[in-house]
Amino acid sequence: MLKGKVAIVTGSTSGIGLGIARQLAKLGADLVLNGFGEEGSIEAVRSGIEREHGVRAAYDGADMSQGEAVRGLIAGAIEKFGRLDILVNNAGIQFTAPVEEFPIPRWDAILKINLSAAFHGIAAAVPQMRKQHWGRIINIASAHGLVASTHKAAYVAAKHGLVGLTKVVGLETAGSGVTCNAVCPGWVRTPLVERQIADLAVEKRVSQEEAAKELLAEKQPSLEFVALEQLGGTVAFLCSDAADQITGTAISVDGGWTAQ
Repeated sequence: MLKGKVAIVTGSTSGIGLGIARQLAKLGADLVLNGFGEEGSIEAVRSGIEREHGVRAAYDGADMSQGEAVRGLIAGAIEKFGRLDILVNNAGIQFTAPVEEFPIPRWDAILKINLSAAFHGIAAAVPQMRKQHWGRIINIASAHGLVASTHKAAYVAAKHGLVGLTKVVGLETAGSGVTCNAVCPGWVRTPLVERQIADLAVEKRVSQEEAAKELLAEKQPSLEFVALEQLGGTVAFLCSDAADQITGTAISVDGGWTAQ
């Protein structure tokens, strides 16, 4: 379905981003991976994707907290592959604290990586996509892009901003062959969430499995974690012809979290 297309997925050396990248490669897209990690591990992921799916996969370690680096990521992909069809803005970080105690450097870092990076990437990618008369911009927001939780001021603000940015870009590119949408996951069992489960288990003095169930019960009515394959499949759908007229919207993949 995506053979001949080129996709950038930010924050794709692990977790949600890597799951999405693998799904796009499975459908034939060439990839630019991005993210932090140990050099050998990243190379193993990159070369493994090439071998398994018969696509070209490159890696760019651009720092998503730096706007010029983000724009350089886009320019580098276009220079290397001659085109850019899909941009998945997935990179993100988290920190929790009451608003009056929230460290200013943490606030600044979360806004830069979770929101501003998407702005810079979109601004750099849209001209190329318009020229091709086809493009898919997919912002990985969160259930926290639609509702709030305590102690997550920066994350919730950034993700709400990302949903708003999605709507603006959807309007500005309407009719051009370019679409822009947000995907809003609930709890996904990523390394970040595993740490939250471990902390909760220690705090409550329960097993990790009991802590996981408690975490789900608080927010996610399905009582099931969202699978990486489900998120990858949602992104793939938004890249399909069936989604040509879906733009400027936010799709919840959250087991009913935001339906409450």
